[in-house]
Amino acid sequence: MEVEKVTRICPTCGVATTLRGHLCHAAREVEPYVCEFCGAETTDSRHMCYEQVAHIQYQCEHCGRLAVRADALCHPKKLG
Repeated sequence: MEVEKVTRICPTCGVATTLRGHLCHAAREVEPYVCEFCGAETTDSRHMCYEQVAHIQYQCEHCGRLAVRADALCHPKKLG
């Protein structure tokens, strides 16, 4: 039995993909901010440094994104 792959178009970058995780939904251009964990200056809302990974407590039930705080996700679920 062959599994049908669903092609999706990323609304941000326009790339066609069958991978759910690619749908980047990158934010519009934003001002740089300093990561409270590692001190790096970045504009990437998906920045994930080693110190953040050590403190991850939530996962988005829709896209799988991980975060330290629930308010960083649209549908947070506390990790076990």
